[in-house]
Amino acid sequence: MPRIALDDIDHALLALLQQDSARTLAALGELAGLSPSAVQRRIGRYRDAGLIDRTVAVLDPRKAVDVLLAVCTVTLDRESVEAHEEFRARVLANPHVQQVYNVSGDCDYVVILATTGMAHHREVADEVLKSAPNIRRYTTMFVLDPVRTTLTLPTVEPR
Repeated sequence: MPRIALDDIDHALLALLQQDSARTLAALGELAGLSPSAVQRRIGRYRDAGLIDRTVAVLDPRKAVDVLLAVCTVTLDRESVEAHEEFRARVLANPHVQQVYNVSGDCDYVVILATTGMAHHREVADEVLKSAPNIRRYTTMFVLDPVRTTLTLPTVEPR
């Protein structure tokens, strides 16, 4: 899918939406210098182009009850395209896998697991990682304090 051209107002509106997408069209328009109908048209364009993937409520992990976040590094045994596809399909099928990154360096993937306590973590880690074929090793680091969590992405390169 081709990238859509964005102007300065688009960048401002996307930043506002990433901060709080529950704002009304009127409030967004006031902050971005647009009419509510112009805001609605732009948001529709972002959705049609796939730039806005979905709209969700982001929970604060510090306030969610019994949430255990774990950062797992994973090294695959084989480096074939099929091995990567199989691993990706496995992690994408589990709803407790919050994020997955294919990375460079000492490991192949970083996987963020979100579970409800240690017993649940063990169950999910066993299902997703320990029993998975083609994993040479994985390590787990438990998040002690989620100092900053954000989903905000830059929309424009710094000048």
